[in-house]
Amino acid sequence: MNDDLLTVPEAMARLKVSRWTLYKLMRSGELASVVVGDRCRRIPRQALDAYIARLIERHEAA
Repeated sequence: MNDDLLTVPEAMARLKVSRWTLYKLMRSGELASVVVGDRCRRIPRQALDAYIARLIERHEAA
């Protein structure tokens, strides 16, 4: 399905964060991503959903 993998700008828009913040999340392993071809970074929709769910759980536990 076309929207199973999100581009960096799409993920940025969904999280409402900067490119720098999104790449920081990917580098730290908090947000899973894949490389398509030589340089195209994509974020699986389920990885973004799981990240958001963890944020909500942390907020509710606090």
